[in-house]
Amino acid sequence: MEQQFFTSTLTEKERDTENILRPKTLADYVGQEKVKDNLSVYIKAALARGESLDHVLLYGPPGLGKTTLAHIIANEMGVPFTVTSGSAIPGKFDLSAILSKLKPNEVLFIDEIHRLNSSLEEILYPAMEDYRLDFVVGKGPSATSVNIKLEKFTLIGATTKAGNLASPLRDRFGVQMRLVLYTPEQLKRIVLKSAMKLETNITDEAAYEIARRSRGTPRVANRLLRRVRDFAEVLGDGNVTKEVCLHAMKVMEVDELGLDAVDKNVLTTIIDKFSGGPVGLETLASATGEDKATIEDVYEPYLIQLGFIARTPRGRVCMPLAYKHLGKKLSKERMEMLSIYLDGEEEENEDK
Repeated sequence: MEQQFFTSTLTEKERDTENILRPKTLADYVGQEKVKDNLSVYIKAALARGESLDHVLLYGPPGLGKTTLAHIIANEMGVPFTVTSGSAIPGKFDLSAILSKLKPNEVLFIDEIHRLNSSLEEILYPAMEDYRLDFVVGKGPSATSVNIKLEKFTLIGATTKAGNLASPLRDRFGVQMRLVLYTPEQLKRIVLKSAMKLETNITDEAAYEIARRSRGTPRVANRLLRRVRDFAEVLGDGNVTKEVCLHAMKVMEVDELGLDAVDKNVLTTIIDKFSGGPVGLETLASATGEDKATIEDVYEPYLIQLGFIARTPRGRVCMPLAYKHLGKKLSKERMEMLSIYLDGEEEENEDK
């Protein structure tokens, strides 16, 4: 199996490094200018009124800084910070225990909030609106309702799948912000800042080479920086130059667009084994030996953004840009078939 360089998860060691590289204030946070400007206003207004910040929903692709922003919000508000994830809360009593321990104006951050089951969402409704927990004790006619008052708090939810949130939960977030992919110039600034924190010398040219291969994502940029630093320390004098960077990228099989071996395996499988598609996700996962969720959540969004693949009612198809990037010939017949598939997709969208 090809080396899977890009993932949606972090190891414990990577988390420790991420915490070192993580900016602590909005002023130090690079990119997402509109989000930062609006958050600054909301935070200043809440502080002036002596209130907790309204509940915040942050959504967008993985690795864009949702967790970092949550930390910054708590830091700017000067309040305690509790972090958990939707998949780490097994039941009602576990969530209730977390909520009941919150201090006044504390920030509770729930990552992957779309993973909460419906029973846990129902616990959150009165907690978010009225700062109380509602319990039913007993069964049948003898059942009684018990209310427990909570301290006022701020819930920050982060998700890569905002559409999977139930409407009643989503509507209770007074602040909803979408994070977008970063430009190479923004990522270059992040790489230079991170290199300084890691006490690593890096040239502007090397920082840009890392930035333009980072798939618009700070997490990928920092991960590439750490790996290139390894090459610089072992094979060179510790300085990250353009030459060292290009050598490291070649060895790691990360090309100029940030595609790694798995990306190319997905594309070549669609082209060579399925004549360019369409092919279903489960079939593609079996043919490539990759996990279905990994393809859908980590690799496919970037390939779609590049215009290399498209989703049609019949499955995934490779686009002309993918053939060109891989140096593969696209026949006239294949172009005609692509037009048919894509026209069918447009007609289906119009019907909807």
